[in-house]
Amino acid sequence: MNTKEKYTTKDLEIEFGLLTFGAALEAHRKCEEVSQKDFAKMLEITPQSLCDLEKGRRIPSPQRAAKIARKIGHPENFWLQLAFQDMLKQENLEFSVSVA
Repeated sequence: MNTKEKYTTKDLEIEFGLLTFGAALEAHRKCEEVSQKDFAKMLEITPQSLCDLEKGRRIPSPQRAAKIARKIGHPENFWLQLAFQDMLKQENLEFSVSVA
């Protein structure tokens, strides 16, 4: 894939399977080489809350997802898409959320 092309969550799913909010958050933290404790502090949440998010035991509210996106300097729509997708999956609803 050309790096100048737009790389979407659909592209990620094709290569790696369904992307979840928690998996993306954990991957981001690990790529930045930050401990859970330090990352939680940066996000202004407890380390246990971060662990629960990363392991998929909790799905963030839209407000929390947007706040996390702002804190890490990423587009809010990407993180909101993942959070909504996880919410729908948790309710066993077959519906794909995508952002243009």
